[in-house]
Amino acid sequence: MATAAATSVSEPETEPKAAPKAEGEEDEAKAARTRKKVLSRTVATATYKTMGPGWDQQEEGVSESDGDEYAMASSAESSPGEYEWEYDEEEEKNQLEIERLEEQLSINVYDYNCHVDLIRLLRLEGELAKVRMARQKMSEIFPLTEELWLEWLHDEISMALDGLDREHVYDLFEKAVKDYICPNIWLEYGQYSVGGIGQKGGLEKVRSVFERALSSVGLHMTKGLAIWEAYREFESAIVEAARLEKVHSLFRRQLAIPLYDMEATFAEYEEWSEDPIPESVIQNYKKALQQLEKYKPYEEALLEAEAPRLAEYQAYIDFEMKIGDPARIQLIFERALVENCLVPDLWIRYSQYLDRQLKVKDLVLSVHNRAVRNCPWTVALWSRYLLAMERHGVDHQTISVTFEKALSAGFIQATDYVEIWQAYLDYLRRRVDFRQDSSKELEELRSAFTRALEYLKQEVEERFNESGDPSCMIMQNWARIEARLCNNMQKARELWDSIMTRGNAKYANMWLEYYNLERAHGDTQHCRKALHRAVQCTSDYPEHVCEVLLTMERTEGTLEDWDIAVQKTETRLARVNEQRIKAVEKEAALAQQEEEKAEHRKRARAEKKALKKKKKTRGADKRKADEDDEKEWGDDEEEQPSKRRRVENSIPSAGEAQDLEVETGLFGKSAPIDVDPPSKQKERAAVLKRDVPKVPHDSSKDSITVFVSNLPYSMEEPDVKLRPLFEACGEVVEIRPIFSNRGDFRGYCYVEFKEEKSALQALELDRKNVEGRPMFVSPCVDKSKNPDFKVFRYSTALEKHKLFISGLPFSCTKEELEEICKAHGTVRDIRLVTNRAGKPKGLAYVEYENESQASQAVMKMDGMTIKENVIKVAISNPPQRKVPEKPEAKKGPGGPMVPRQIYGARGKGRTQLSLLPRALQRPSTTAAQAENGPAPKPAVSTAATTEAPKMSNADFAKLLLRK
Repeated sequence: MATAAATSVSEPETEPKAAPKAEGEEDEAKAARTRKKVLSRTVATATYKTMGPGWDQQEEGVSESDGDEYAMASSAESSPGEYEWEYDEEEEKNQLEIERLEEQLSINVYDYNCHVDLIRLLRLEGELAKVRMARQKMSEIFPLTEELWLEWLHDEISMALDGLDREHVYDLFEKAVKDYICPNIWLEYGQYSVGGIGQKGGLEKVRSVFERALSSVGLHMTKGLAIWEAYREFESAIVEAARLEKVHSLFRRQLAIPLYDMEATFAEYEEWSEDPIPESVIQNYKKALQQLEKYKPYEEALLEAEAPRLAEYQAYIDFEMKIGDPARIQLIFERALVENCLVPDLWIRYSQYLDRQLKVKDLVLSVHNRAVRNCPWTVALWSRYLLAMERHGVDHQTISVTFEKALSAGFIQATDYVEIWQAYLDYLRRRVDFRQDSSKELEELRSAFTRALEYLKQEVEERFNESGDPSCMIMQNWARIEARLCNNMQKARELWDSIMTRGNAKYANMWLEYYNLERAHGDTQHCRKALHRAVQCTSDYPEHVCEVLLTMERTEGTLEDWDIAVQKTETRLARVNEQRIKAVEKEAALAQQEEEKAEHRKRARAEKKALKKKKKTRGADKRKADEDDEKEWGDDEEEQPSKRRRVENSIPSAGEAQDLEVETGLFGKSAPIDVDPPSKQKERAAVLKRDVPKVPHDSSKDSITVFVSNLPYSMEEPDVKLRPLFEACGEVVEIRPIFSNRGDFRGYCYVEFKEEKSALQALELDRKNVEGRPMFVSPCVDKSKNPDFKVFRYSTALEKHKLFISGLPFSCTKEELEEICKAHGTVRDIRLVTNRAGKPKGLAYVEYENESQASQAVMKMDGMTIKENVIKVAISNPPQRKVPEKPEAKKGPGGPMVPRQIYGARGKGRTQLSLLPRALQRPSTTAAQAENGPAPKPAVSTAATTEAPKMSNADFAKLLLRK
């Protein structure tokens, strides 16, 4: 390093001597532009010809690989026409891509990846002016990473030939060190400044850069050592009498800071120093070693973890906050933000610490500015930035410009725009001197309120289909300001009229808010008027509004006012009670109708069974009818609700099942070819059903049992096929598949484990693909005792770190979607939505590591084309499901309890046609009419009216024979 520094010191003397070698460069540059060489190759060639072979490439920022590329470029110059055709096709392709990227950026200037790709292509094509402009535009919008800055700086360093160019590079370094704290950039800055030591003030410039570098990253335990060593080597290379004391000072300062390899630094100091090391230095060194031991666990955790290491950095920050050293706290925050620059919560915590503890204007505002540049979609950062600017006395024009930037930042929710407008309006309100009747600030505040309402109505509603301010909080604040601070109740009343006309008149709390404002700043007449309107309009809590009106009239009103208030409140409450009673009666009537339908279906099924038993005794001429009945029997069984708790397992033992298979062919597909007629098969099935022992479900074992459904009906031996799958979760006691009366597998079963933890682990197999269908695994719960129980493993609330993607092609796989999504952040999980048969629906949920990555993905992926399908991407926020009111716990006036399942487990049937013969149908009790008079009044208990004498099978047969 000392040699490098010494070489850099003598650099200014060598530069003028190399100037004559620049003759003929124009022709060579023209040839290079024709071939469109890589920018770095072109830059290295021009600099090599200008500076001569003695130019130190590494010192000036050009790597050794660039020198190798120079050799390739110089060899290509010998015959330019030979290689020209090789670049034509690639050049044309690159130009088209450049035009596309520029057009894309003109539409969306916040496309980060588009900026990066454009810079890369322009650099590849050697467009020096354009690549500078592209980098400049990107740096104005986004903070650049360490890699992008170093690439830019190396390109500019290689082309800096005079003092003006060097000043331009200095300016770039100043911008670079402000984006993030990067030790490598500071090291480059210090080494480059050494090259200008021959200029006026060059030595002071170098020392200033190194001192700032030490203040910024000198405490960095793993990378700060390089800055200290570079500074010491520079001072050692200067031939001055005072240099020894400067080096001594650097050694002593360094040894007082806990850094890695401190022992080697101490040994080097002992060897370098001619005098014994002072005792105070040794004491500071030992103290720093003790501190290093405390920090080592956190540093080692960072070294062992993988980026972005947010959890490790959070623990490190907590440790530093307990110690309370501001410099170290600032450094660890900066280190964490280098890898987690898109985590809004980290920026909020950092800025909050600076606002409350350090309160240094330049530092605080710099951090707030970097925060909104990194996470522009986070409204909390913009609100905090506006407050910080106001707190530190920034001029009004700058704050207004910052607010306008916030409006164009692209928030992801309508409420975010309301929040930023609230923050800005609060700032404008604090500027107004309300002791004056009118002022420029007051007019600006009023115009801002007007603009805010228009913006929410036009811009925000158009984008989100909602204003984000359903309660009109902005208008409420405006009305309060007009009433309390401006004494302008007329304007406040106009604003409240507008609030009520926007759908808020039905809410009691809105009327009471207006009433309280009138009580404080208005008059009794308007209070009474507001409450009278509230009594007529309120629908959620009319009793409360009526009580407030009566209370006011009791304390302030006349007898006439009291009589009017009592009349209005009684009339209103009577109407409300009447409406409520009608709603209850309507609901009870609907529940009764559904109960009657269910009872009707139950009777129809019973009559079918009776008819089948009667037709068994008929001759061979009725075989076809018997077959139709058999089919109807099977269909009826398929349509019945899946009564999980009442199903009896009819699986025989292995030996019995084999005998049954040989005799009847009910189990499996190996039935004999010569089958008996359906009537005999049915008789045998009935006999077998009586012989097979029934195994009722044991509800006491629900905690160790899972319910498995949506299995293929064609699955053979489901207990054998499912056992290996569930044994991976723990020891399986029993698998009970459920079969129909004909022996067909019904697609669901119960799996009983030995331990409860195995059953819980088995729930993770939910949605696992089994023979082409997603298998549903849910807890075993008795729905007759828990009617509200429903298993849905995914959240239905707003999840800012999860995306909902629609419009996907059905052929899109999980791996293909993951490849697209991971370009915008760390993907935790991807779920492709399928139907019960396992077929894709073109929808997907993508879960990212944090909210910021998901927000970036929305901006970059929304409207993307995948396999000719344009997809839509949004933050996951499922709409609220309209859950039908369950009537099982509701009993109407004189009405019975309604059955829990109205239509059965499989939903409403395809038809509502009654299959009951008309001769057996009974007229509805509600429609029953007396023969010579009006319909009788319904009885108190509906259950009593619906009861009828039970009919036996013989009675049903007699009724049919009469036909």
